[in-house]
Amino acid sequence: MQAELSATPEAAPQELAFYGGTFTALPAPWPQRFLELAGRFLATGRLVRVRCSTRPDAVNPAHLLELKALGLSLVELGVQSFDDAALLASRRGYDGATARRACNAVREAGLGLGIQLMPGLPGHTLQAFQADAAQAAAFAPELARLYPCLVLAGTPLAEVWRSGAYAPWELEPTVQALALALLTLWEAGVPAARIGLAEQEGLCVLAGPRHPALGQLARSRALFDFVRQRLCALPRQQQERARVLAVPRRLQGEVLGHKNALARDYAELGLSIRLWDEPDLALCAPAPAEPPAV
Repeated sequence: MQAELSATPEAAPQELAFYGGTFTALPAPWPQRFLELAGRFLATGRLVRVRCSTRPDAVNPAHLLELKALGLSLVELGVQSFDDAALLASRRGYDGATARRACNAVREAGLGLGIQLMPGLPGHTLQAFQADAAQAAAFAPELARLYPCLVLAGTPLAEVWRSGAYAPWELEPTVQALALALLTLWEAGVPAARIGLAEQEGLCVLAGPRHPALGQLARSRALFDFVRQRLCALPRQQQERARVLAVPRRLQGEVLGHKNALARDYAELGLSIRLWDEPDLALCAPAPAEPPAV
């Protein structure tokens, strides 16, 4: 880490993240040593922030304050769900109250908060996931990450799946659920920093809602639902006038979806798509007298 940061150009300050484990549960003095090293680069401006990921049952107020004093900026909590039934069935080892206390503890320590949710856990329902998204939004985290549950080879969940005791969510219901959750998070001003597990070499997924463009599928569906809701909320006269959806060309994929899959859905709303090169155009506008060619 020290060599890589030392080689970073002066004009490119970065954030440092300790991911892939339970940082706050590392035995002393390792968290302190890691943060002290990061602190040297914070002092010079080569780093601007330091974040970590951890479990909700591995934080306490005193420890968080200590880590903050050493330079920690943000804690991402692998909450996965606030639902007691899902947490119990998934053998997470904590309940929803523990997860909520952990979120409060991070906020009260003056640290930034990130919340990771995992829809589709054993015992999870679509309704419970929407409640999870609402609870996460209520904590006003700086970011959220949404990782639909996948069955990975070599895990205890794989054995449960093989026994027939667990069935992962299908792709389409997952996309719909993610879209609804995104609307809840966006309304609260919470960005989704990641949707779906990143592709990794050697990762063997046996089952579950996996798609290389899962994030785009969910965001475009959420945007479509947003446009539809706004259109339906207009007075009838304005609905009749709003017949063109003006989209900056660079956002075509985010609006029309993967391989323009939502083009027909917009057409069924009575909206035609006009792609514009001006990046600051309003997303939805009445048809201009001479719209540019697509």
